[in-house]
Amino acid sequence: MLINEGINKVRAFVLAGGTAVVKWHSTYDDKLYQVYVNGRFAGATIEPMQREIVVAIPFSVMTAARIEVFAVEPEFADTDFSNEVESGQKQTGRVKLELPRTDDLPMGGEVNFYLEGNRLNNRSIKILPEFADKGGFGLSGFGSSDFGYDGSAAIGLGKGVFGIGWFGFDADMLNWQSGQLQAGRYKFEIEITDSFGNTVGERIETETIIVIPPARPAERLTVKSFDRQSGKLILQVE
Repeated sequence: MLINEGINKVRAFVLAGGTAVVKWHSTYDDKLYQVYVNGRFAGATIEPMQREIVVAIPFSVMTAARIEVFAVEPEFADTDFSNEVESGQKQTGRVKLELPRTDDLPMGGEVNFYLEGNRLNNRSIKILPEFADKGGFGLSGFGSSDFGYDGSAAIGLGKGVFGIGWFGFDADMLNWQSGQLQAGRYKFEIEITDSFGNTVGERIETETIIVIPPARPAERLTVKSFDRQSGKLILQVE
C-alpha cells in the first residue's frame, strides 16, 4: 500500500513545542501522503498537491528522529501502516518484545525476558495481574462485551476499528522494551513459568534482531558560510 519511489528531497524543520514541518518533492499528482516518525504514523495530507505537513516529533537532544514520507492511494490516507514500516533493523536503538496473552498461557503464571542468560526485566511480568471480565458475546451490551474466555477484556467487534486489528487474546499483549542498546545483533529469550514457579516448556527464542542506534545530532553546529550562486552551505563545529 505504501509507495516510496518518486518521493525525494525530504526535509524536516524543527518548530517549537516538539513539532516539525516536513516538506518533500513528488512525481505524483493523484496520490496523498503519509508521514511516519520512527516507524509510527504521524500524519497524512488532505489533497494531492500538498507537499508539507506539521507532525509531532520526540523531544530529545541525544537521538535523531527517523522521518519517512510515503505516497498512498486516497482511500488509504487514514490507514495506519506502521507494521509495514517497521523492519528487522531497529534504528531507534531499542527493542520491543511482545507476546500475545493467549489462553495457552498458565493462569497465575509469569513471563520473563532474557539476553545471554541474564534476565532483562527487573520484576516478573504477571500473565494476568488482576481479575478481568470474560463475559462472552451477548452477555453484555453490543460493543462492550468480549468473545468468551478468549476475550479477556481485549478489543473485540465494535470496540476497535472493524476489519483492522486483532480480536480476543491476540489484541492483548505482554510486552517488554529495552533501554538504549549498542549496535549489534541480538537474540532474546522468553521464559514462561506457572503459578508454582515451574518453567512451562522451553524458552521461546526470537529471531536475530539487528540494532542500529540512531545518529546523535551534532552539538554547537554553526554556519560558516553560504554561497548564494551555488546554493552550498558550509557548517562548522565549534
